Amino acid sequence: MLVTSPILDFELDDAHEAHEPPEARGLRRDGVRLLVSSGDADPVHARVAHLGAFLAPGDLVVANTSATYPAALDGRLPDGEPVVVHLSGAQPDGSWLGEVRAPAAGATAPLHLGTALDIDLFPGGRIRLLTPFADSQRLWRAHLDMPGTPLGYAARFGRPIRYRHVTRDWPIGFYQSIFSAAPGSAEMPSAARPVTARVLADLTRRGVAITTLRLDTGVSSLEGGESPYPEHYEVSARTAATVNATRAEGGRVVALGTTVVRALATVTEPDGTVHAGDGWTERVVSADAPVPSVQGLLTGWHEPEASHLMMLEAITGRSVLERAYRAALDVGYLWHEFGDSHLLLTGGAR
Repeated sequence: MLVTSPILDFELDDAHEAHEPPEARGLRRDGVRLLVSSGDADPVHARVAHLGAFLAPGDLVVANTSATYPAALDGRLPDGEPVVVHLSGAQPDGSWLGEVRAPAAGATAPLHLGTALDIDLFPGGRIRLLTPFADSQRLWRAHLDMPGTPLGYAARFGRPIRYRHVTRDWPIGFYQSIFSAAPGSAEMPSAARPVTARVLADLTRRGVAITTLRLDTGVSSLEGGESPYPEHYEVSARTAATVNATRAEGGRVVALGTTVVRALATVTEPDGTVHAGDGWTERVVSADAPVPSVQGLLTGWHEPEASHLMMLEAITGRSVLERAYRAALDVGYLWHEFGDSHLLLTGGAR
């Protein structure tokens, strides 16, 4: 299945990009801005610290426990040219996906290779590129030959993936959320990053329940026209039962991030019933293939050609999404993993 995106008509400029974590800007994690979109109501501006004010007793928040590992590895091509390899996760057949990038101005830039080749890693090990993944211009299937496990090697010698909008390296702790447990994600499931113990305590006081699942996410959102790659997920019987009970009692299920929506979509029946599951998903959520078990989403702000926009449209509709993005651009919300947040709720308030 090819991914096509409902491209929003805007241009993301430097002034709307978060170049550093909010902590470096003098904010608490939960101090980032929150825009709330709910049905036909005008967007509401708040802070993530006030998330609970927009939920109701009996609602359920679902978070992703996959922790981020330092997936950027230094290497060199056979001709000696230095490169950075972004690991993107293991695949069902035992291979790995990875993206080869060129060092550029302290960060990296895309590097399109015309042929499969071997990449020597520093301080040791090798990545053997096999074939391009599907129709991707960036991702390769690869065989990893390195001491120990890939995640262990990355923990010793890698660093967090960083793109040009972030101006310096930050320790791996800046790429974890309060829910992060075992490493598995090449890039941070960033929607939950602003959620703090203070926010969780407030949700609990308000009668909002919290449960978890796991989806190990790879490199950044697919671009228009690229096929989805498989990601590993785990949804426990307990989480499935909690989601089903919430819906049966009239509560809303609010996903903390697009990764949670993708995992729930994989285990949701057409009638909205959720079952336990553990495996690999290639599910793409769109307005034509919504997720009846999900009634809300806390997420970041996505670039105009990001495939994640299809998922947002499935939850809130095109017109609401366009209105929200206009409002966010007008008042200077910040994009990317260290940026501001967006809460989308289906229909009006309960």
